[in-house]
Amino acid sequence: GDAYVALSDDATAVYWNPAGIARMSGQSISLNHTSWPADILFDQASYVFNIKWIPGMLGVNVRALTMSRDIVRTTYLPEGTGDTFDAGEWAYGLSYARALTDKFSAGISVNYVQTGLDDVKGSSTTFDFGTLYDVGVLGAKIGMSIQNIGSDMTFIDEKVKMPVFFRVGGSFDVMQQGENRLIAAAEFTHPPDNSEKLNVGAEYGFHDYLFLRGGYKMNYDTQGLTAGFGVKFPLTIVKSSVARLDYAYQDMNFLGATHRVSVNIGF
Repeated sequence: GDAYVALSDDATAVYWNPAGIARMSGQSISLNHTSWPADILFDQASYVFNIKWIPGMLGVNVRALTMSRDIVRTTYLPEGTGDTFDAGEWAYGLSYARALTDKFSAGISVNYVQTGLDDVKGSSTTFDFGTLYDVGVLGAKIGMSIQNIGSDMTFIDEKVKMPVFFRVGGSFDVMQQGENRLIAAAEFTHPPDNSEKLNVGAEYGFHDYLFLRGGYKMNYDTQGLTAGFGVKFPLTIVKSSVARLDYAYQDMNFLGATHRVSVNIGF
């Protein structure tokens, strides 16, 4: 349900809340693929690691929004001129996070963002900042992040402000008994060009192996119900490594459905 700002505990935290990588150990790799309506694709790869002489954790990531080439059309040639064009966006980021106390962590990311439409391009440098606080009761956590603080992007002759995005949310353990665990989370988001939104979700985990998830996104035009599952298993290729494979479904109302697949490897 996109209620992840307070749960960020893997390599994808470099996107949701950079403070989340502070309490990770070792190295972690995440590969994510999303299929949006209209054949629009979103892909992300991130790698989190530490360097002995630098306190805290570091992360690098690359993200790409792409689509198939389309036909160039004009008023006089609505069927096409015979030429094609493409469009997309790319972002490359570096993150750093550190646990400042046993309960409080903070993180920051710097990103280089580029937008392209045919042979025209625009670029900008942005910053993300996040915090994560472990309440210490029922596994409760409070997370906050601000994304896309940075310079305007100049596209052709127009300057465009980057969309500063604010998230704040919390999570807690509803139940933890034996091999069963149920986590609930909620997140409030404030986009710069729309009304505030609320995301809620829950995850049931069995034996730290099988995970079932569900969520709902409120005050959206087309998004609503989400559902998914994941499996976690050891890898024999690398010693002491663990992999997790996840799938998520999102109902987009009249636009159809969105499918997300991700692979996370920790070692």
